[in-house]
Amino acid sequence: MNQKNVYELTQERLKMIFEEFDNIYISFSGGKDSGVLLNLCIDYIRQNSLKRKIGIFHMDYEVQYSMTIDYVNRVLETNRDILDVYRICVPFRVTTCTSMYQSYWRPWDEQKKEAWVREMPKDAMKVDKFPFYNRKMWDYDFQIEFSRWLHLQKAARRTCCLVGIRTQESYNRWRTIYRGVKKQYKNCMWSTEIDENVYNLYPLYDWKTEDIWVANGKFGWDYNKLYDLYYQAGVSLDRQRVASPFINEAIESLALYKVIDPDTWGKMIGRVNGIGFAGLYGNTHAAGRKSIRLPEGYTWKSFMEFLLSTLPEHTRNRYLAKLKTSIRFWKEKGGVLSDEVIQKLKDRNIPIQIGDSSNYKTEKKPVRMDYLDDIDIEEFREIPSYKRMCICILRNDHTCKYMGFALTKEENEMKSNALEKYKHIL
Repeated sequence: MNQKNVYELTQERLKMIFEEFDNIYISFSGGKDSGVLLNLCIDYIRQNSLKRKIGIFHMDYEVQYSMTIDYVNRVLETNRDILDVYRICVPFRVTTCTSMYQSYWRPWDEQKKEAWVREMPKDAMKVDKFPFYNRKMWDYDFQIEFSRWLHLQKAARRTCCLVGIRTQESYNRWRTIYRGVKKQYKNCMWSTEIDENVYNLYPLYDWKTEDIWVANGKFGWDYNKLYDLYYQAGVSLDRQRVASPFINEAIESLALYKVIDPDTWGKMIGRVNGIGFAGLYGNTHAAGRKSIRLPEGYTWKSFMEFLLSTLPEHTRNRYLAKLKTSIRFWKEKGGVLSDEVIQKLKDRNIPIQIGDSSNYKTEKKPVRMDYLDDIDIEEFREIPSYKRMCICILRNDHTCKYMGFALTKEENEMKSNALEKYKHIL
């Protein structure tokens, strides 16, 4: 039997999706993955002569490459006959890693209207459309609440949001698929239940970056031409991103804004704190990139303490809370490590305690250990060390995502409150 390729497998997934969900919308960022997912769905609707529309959920972050905006506008206009467009221009919190003073910023904040990078689109959906919005809400919280809101607005029997994430992209995306969530749709591993009859589905989860570009070429699909410029600039395929330019993953290429989109760059400088510095040094060891060097006379722990002493009090306390949590976690519960990494720790005579099993859906073993100053292994990022904490501080990684931290207590409380609020409605 011939093994099916990812395109054929995705066609089977789309068949199931369009047969079983009466309300379908796509989270469309203007990037390569969500663009391919959208094109797959558009082709499926047209080729099968389906008498239905599909929703497009586009979170407009105000600060975006003009080529991304052009691409989004082009796609939405070309396929307007089969699209219900939800173009979101809301001042939710968005993470920024450009500043030690500012951990988030707000696109389309009316209080900063004179500093907006561009005019709000005419078809924008603003705060007044969404009764669930509040000023404490992060962008990812808004996405979840939007799915519930839309489910009610459509009086749908079953709603799904199609998300173009691929496990190849990052560990966090791999974990989204393989972490073993409690509820999925009909045991599909590429699905997550958001609420009763509301799901996120990830039909491209097994695609590689090369598959994305093969599909664009083979089917002649439109795509964001910004990627052509990234390629010409020598940015590797796995580093080409069009998401919010201030998040940790985008800082390395932030300087390209000056060359690719100088008009936008000039306006960005006055929009979010730290942009100028991040543009100059965001891809150097000064910002925890490439080969970070320890200053002479310091250990990584003492260097961390020095870095913390330079920060504003509220920022310093946030990092210290993360560090305390991490130290306690590795002492009491332990992080899961592979047999190969465990052996490397043993070879270096590092004291560890190995458990038999973990609550996580993994074959790795839980390992309890004390914080190290540094360790010279390839899997350095998996091991608790003060060097790893220094990298978070240098990168202005306020949430310590580099260390694998998930939602904070405040964020989890907000999520729980929202679930409680809408429970009686759903």
